[in-house]
Amino acid sequence: EGEWKRKKHQPEYRRQWRKLHMGIDAKTLQIRAVQLTTNNVSDSQVLGDLLDQIPQDERVDSVYTDGAY
Repeated sequence: EGEWKRKKHQPEYRRQWRKLHMGIDAKTLQIRAVQLTTNNVSDSQVLGDLLDQIPQDERVDSVYTDGAY
């Protein structure tokens, strides 16, 4: 009901969404990379930045993503 009331009574109101992209080690479940973006940044634009956060001397065997990447 709250969301509906905001849309009805405040038509200029626009919610600002954010996306949190994460790189996680599948074996240890340790978070290896993080990037916060606005909702208009495509997921594929962030992949390189996430990989750049992992030190080059650490091996990345594979990357698993959803269809957006």
